[in-house]
Amino acid sequence: MDFKIDCSACHVPDSWVVMRDPLGFDHDTTALPLVGVHAQVDCRSCHGSMLFDTPIPTDCISCHTDVHAMTVGNDCARCHTPQTWLVDDIPELHEQNGFALIGAHSNLSCVDCHLSDNTLAFARVGNDCINCHLDEFQATTFPNHTGAGFSTDCIQCHDPMGTGWGTQFANHDFFPLTGGHDIQDCARCHTTGNFADASPECSSCHMPEYNGTTDPNHQSAGFSTDCASCHTTGPGWTASFDHNITDFPLHGTHTTTACIECHANGYAGTPTACSACHMSDYNSTTDPNHAASGFSTDCAMCHDETAWGNATFDHNNTDFPLHGTHTTTACIECHANGYAGTPTACSACHMSDYNSTTDPNHAASGFSTDCAMCHDETAWGNATFDHNNTDFPLHGTHTTTACIECHANGYAGTPTACSACHMSDYNSTTDPNHAASGFSTDCAACHDETAWGNATFDHNTTGFPLHGAHTTTACIECHASGYAGTPTACSACHMPDYNSTNSPNHASAQFPTDCAQCHNENGWEPSTFDHDDQYFPIYSGNHNGEWNTCADCHNNPTDYSVFTCIDCHEHDNQNSVNNDHDGVSGYSYNSNACFNCHPNGN
Repeated sequence: MDFKIDCSACHVPDSWVVMRDPLGFDHDTTALPLVGVHAQVDCRSCHGSMLFDTPIPTDCISCHTDVHAMTVGNDCARCHTPQTWLVDDIPELHEQNGFALIGAHSNLSCVDCHLSDNTLAFARVGNDCINCHLDEFQATTFPNHTGAGFSTDCIQCHDPMGTGWGTQFANHDFFPLTGGHDIQDCARCHTTGNFADASPECSSCHMPEYNGTTDPNHQSAGFSTDCASCHTTGPGWTASFDHNITDFPLHGTHTTTACIECHANGYAGTPTACSACHMSDYNSTTDPNHAASGFSTDCAMCHDETAWGNATFDHNNTDFPLHGTHTTTACIECHANGYAGTPTACSACHMSDYNSTTDPNHAASGFSTDCAMCHDETAWGNATFDHNNTDFPLHGTHTTTACIECHANGYAGTPTACSACHMSDYNSTTDPNHAASGFSTDCAACHDETAWGNATFDHNTTGFPLHGAHTTTACIECHASGYAGTPTACSACHMPDYNSTNSPNHASAQFPTDCAQCHNENGWEPSTFDHDDQYFPIYSGNHNGEWNTCADCHNNPTDYSVFTCIDCHEHDNQNSVNNDHDGVSGYSYNSNACFNCHPNGN
């Protein structure tokens, strides 16, 4: 055998069967240290063969009979200790298994729940209440849990910490038990014993109170049977009614008015029109007399709910908004004949002002009776007239001209032509003389409205636009004989220039009197005359630079139509010229013949 240990470690010399105490063998070196009662067990109890090298199982069940019939498993150490078989942590063990022994459960015997012929067999019952309490659930009739369909989870209503079936934890959230509803006797509402058929409607319990109430009489007034619309759940039927959720919210003095004042005929169908309650006020009011004036019976148009005397009328909501002095004018001034159909035309109130005004005299002048055209509502004296809205807008000195100067004969039909006021100016003007010159009487053609002396005349709008020196020429030079019918031909003004010019002599040369053919409007000199294109090239070709003055060719200073070719070209020997042109058809010894054959000077 492999068991090697000195015999004296366990045996004594006196007897082989007497064991040493303590043994010389340390069992703590094995897989099963000996503690508690195991330390007092004889070795033979476990090592029956006395062969100590044979492995001995260390689990409890190998030595200890399972008196629990495998209902709690085979691990004895879960509940028992080596010191004793007694178990003193049963509550903890139940808590570990998910079912704490609290409340009424803490005083129960094991066999109260673990029912079996073997009182040491603890088969699992289940942690749900119904696993043990199904009989109580089914046997309960007040209320009938089964018939009411109550939950089998007892703790929804019953307190596991309690010592009985009484409950304070019923989930009554669907109908909160507050105020007067906070009662302990369920039977006061659940009269049938069936807790499922109780209605949450107020009327299901409180119709006797509803029918018995006379102040106000709920039934005759047609009040809602939903008591919560006015009452709270507090004791004493404390009632409050929010009139603001109706079609007639209460404000001002209406909030303190006794209900009976408006609901004298009951609460059903009470009219909301002001006149339903206030016709006596309407009829008795004389300042102003509402009835006689035909005022609307809708009191809210002028009155608020604070007090009857606090009447306001917003005239701006009518067809005649008030501004200026109208806002402080006493109502009676405009409404002397009442408030119905009061005219809104200015003349309805202000004809006396219109007729009495003499500066200017409105009536005589035929002024419009629409005062607003000139007057505002601030004061009668603050009259303004916007002449720019008429057919004769005012500009320049017209803006400061006294009205009477133009309206001496009144304001109606005043002419707008310049001549209506300015004929004296027209007739007295001599530089130039407007009348003698036949000037237009439309002064605006030359004058503006700044001053009479600031006359301007745009000659470019006439048949003779001015350019060059003409723009600075004094008018009298052309209009010495007046301004009417002034000729526009150059010769009308420039014949002295034409006749006095001798280089060339215009008159003797019979130059045209249309000066513009050679002269421009910048000055009489220099003139332009296109000799090359119109007559004979002298500024180009063979004649360019071969002459000095017009007289070189035009040997008759009184007639520029006469010219000579022969004198310039030294053809003074007629015989020689004749010989040169022998056989030339049409040849003749004269300058005109030369020009006929040599028109370009070649």
